[in-house]
Amino acid sequence: MDRHGGGTADSLKDLIDDRLYMPFPFLRNRHESEAAAGVDAWLRTWGLTDEPAVAAMIAGTRPAQLASYNSPAMDSDVLQIVANQIAYQFIFDDRAEELGRRWPGRLLPLVCESVAILRDGGPPVTALGAALADLHRQVRERCTPAQAARWAWHSREYVHGLMYEAVAQTQPFPLRLGVCGSIRSLTAGVEPFHPLCEAAQPCELAPEELHHPVVRRLGRLSADAAVWIPDLFSAVKEQRAGELINLALAYQRAHRCSLPVAVTLAIGRINSTIREFEKLYDEIRPELSPSGIGYVDAMAGWIRGCYYWSRTVPRYAGAGSASHR
Repeated sequence: MDRHGGGTADSLKDLIDDRLYMPFPFLRNRHESEAAAGVDAWLRTWGLTDEPAVAAMIAGTRPAQLASYNSPAMDSDVLQIVANQIAYQFIFDDRAEELGRRWPGRLLPLVCESVAILRDGGPPVTALGAALADLHRQVRERCTPAQAARWAWHSREYVHGLMYEAVAQTQPFPLRLGVCGSIRSLTAGVEPFHPLCEAAQPCELAPEELHHPVVRRLGRLSADAAVWIPDLFSAVKEQRAGELINLALAYQRAHRCSLPVAVTLAIGRINSTIREFEKLYDEIRPELSPSGIGYVDAMAGWIRGCYYWSRTVPRYAGAGSASHR
């Protein structure tokens, strides 16, 4: 039975709703509409929505809604940075996918510009680069130097991941499940938000807490679950577009099965990931400071938020019409 009241599972969306383990309740941030207006203004400032196709993509993606669902307790200033970054990453990711699939060599200047901005504070030469430089400024002004440095490092790792994805898309042979998972971890773009989750807490986390092996493992589990859940809902869209770096599609290739069976296998992996997150958090919670608890709660928020956003966002509407049979 569909937990959202729909009866038997007649579509992939119903199948996901029915079988995905989601212990975290739906929440949203009271500053969502303010963040949405801020995103629209910020994108216009840097000319990123001048192209009608990009403007339509943002309208169908709802970055501020994703930020709101992921970060329901976040103050408006940090929430705005999160929403701006989500919008930027969707635009950057779509552009990188287009270049990487059709002209991989043309992706290099885009990647090099981003890395120079994030690593060296280099001057931007494109509209995307100018937006990234401004986003970097916002992070430096709101975060501590250590948090901003972690944000830049994770953001560079995400940018490099897009090159790996471009290489994978050009290979004539099917990608192994493990390779696909490794690339997906890099291109997820979730871990750059963890320093912003920390910045939203009352105090900066002590190094021994931030780098505790269990806290680091929780970060990995959060990032994986948060990106694998949208993979379930986007599988139809990405299958039609010939994309490869998607957990459900990787299971389909590995097991040579139907998409519904592959989605079910992927759900099993996600459920195990979420349960491990719950178990480890329960074990370490008594040792964490109030800011540490807030930090890990924010990681859980990304798991919850990506689910509730994915099941309603127009970008993944195909999951609601595709049969699960």
